[in-house]
Amino acid sequence: MSEPILEMRRVSKSFFSIKALRDVDLTVYAGEIHALMGENGAGKSTLMKILSGAYRPDPGSEIRIDGQPVQISGPLGGRAAGIAIIYQELSLAPNLSVAENIYLGREVSRGGLLAREAMQAGVGPILARLGADFTPQTQVANLSMGQRQLVEIARALHARSRILIMDEPTTALSAGESERLFALIRQLRAEGLAIIYISHRMDEVYALGDRVTVLRDGTLVGSLDKGDIRADTIVRMMVGRDVSSFYKKEHDPRNDARSGAPVLAAVDIADGRRVKGCSLTVHAGEVVGLAGLVGAGRTELAHLIIGAAPMISGHVEIEGRTVSIRTPGEALDAGIAYLTEDRKALGLFLDMSCLDNINLAVLGRDAKFGGILDRDKARDRAKRAFAGLGIRAANVAVPAGGLSGGNQQKVLLSRLLAIGPKILILDEPTRGVDVGAKSEIYSIIDNLAKSGTAVLVISSDLPEIIGICDRVIVMRAGHIAGQIRRNATSPLSQEDIMALATGTEQLDA
Repeated sequence: MSEPILEMRRVSKSFFSIKALRDVDLTVYAGEIHALMGENGAGKSTLMKILSGAYRPDPGSEIRIDGQPVQISGPLGGRAAGIAIIYQELSLAPNLSVAENIYLGREVSRGGLLAREAMQAGVGPILARLGADFTPQTQVANLSMGQRQLVEIARALHARSRILIMDEPTTALSAGESERLFALIRQLRAEGLAIIYISHRMDEVYALGDRVTVLRDGTLVGSLDKGDIRADTIVRMMVGRDVSSFYKKEHDPRNDARSGAPVLAAVDIADGRRVKGCSLTVHAGEVVGLAGLVGAGRTELAHLIIGAAPMISGHVEIEGRTVSIRTPGEALDAGIAYLTEDRKALGLFLDMSCLDNINLAVLGRDAKFGGILDRDKARDRAKRAFAGLGIRAANVAVPAGGLSGGNQQKVLLSRLLAIGPKILILDEPTRGVDVGAKSEIYSIIDNLAKSGTAVLVISSDLPEIIGICDRVIVMRAGHIAGQIRRNATSPLSQEDIMALATGTEQLDA
């Protein structure tokens, strides 16, 4: 390779007595995609905020660009040094046009008025270069998440950035939008940009990464070249233990589970649009996976079961009895708890404390003296949840929005477990959480199955489905395409699941 465009040497950062980074080195070259990985709290974001100017490093830290030492003072200093960062939570103003967002902070004016036509003309060539299917005049509020991501990239290119930092860029994107973004990232690499790509998703790192650097507990573990990038190696570097310890499946479904009455049965249910006459069962102590391609109808099927959407035919049975469930509240009363795939928008109240989030579903149970909440009981329950699920936070009073993704997910799980459900439906339970938190969530699922809870897991992560489930039901185009059971002679495989999901083979083992 040529000389590096970026060198970070002995970078450290302390927040009072807490050492967030300790002597971290990072080298990045022009025309490469450099993946930065590590668990939540490993120091990735802190390192990138130092690079972009949001944080000032401790004395002794050094940053070089094109071999020359630089002092980056504030975000404007980062921009002047040719560094742009696109955060997971996009920083666009939805009420402004695309052109106004790209020029934000660098507006063109004439006679004291915004020169909108000049700004629109200025961003037109960049949007064309990126293959945008919208105009500079389009209001950002009218764009999809994938299109908004494109505006962020256009803003970085318009500012003549040479180092582009992307923090979990596919979190809110569909599969199609992600593929288009990957093609664009490869195009930018070919044009000579240095791209630092932060992601928890191994498949993205395989697809894009030229090199990988791993942080753990604020220190540099090491870097890997493309030929050495392997899941087991990266996981071992990230968490300090072997990947084989990741998937917890110590529960043993009862021998008579298949012949006995299921705890949950969905019988020929349909919504007339995305779900077309589907039936499934889940037994006590069993973890059943629900797999399929995006758009197959998995989440929609779960919504019908819990009453979040109306069904036009079929019914739900719990322990052999037909039940009428018209709302998620009635599902809870019937013993079904549902973990949404979008914990921030639909699950947690981010401004509320962890204590209140955990106790939200059992407020009535804790009420005393005609409706007064028993705070002592609520606090004890929250503390038990923190201890039992390993929730990492200063105390139960901190807002849920300040926690990492994995800890937020465990707070939401704690709320559901406080109900004591017979049936737990988990929709993408490890989306957006780091590998260490994934392992802990798998242990929680395994322990729930050991205690006799019937668990239905909806997941797009096939290694996850294979690692924790006893049986996998596969959906395709709104129908149940088939199912695969785990046994000693026929283990679950990604190939069999994808064969059902794509219609290339029919299995019902």
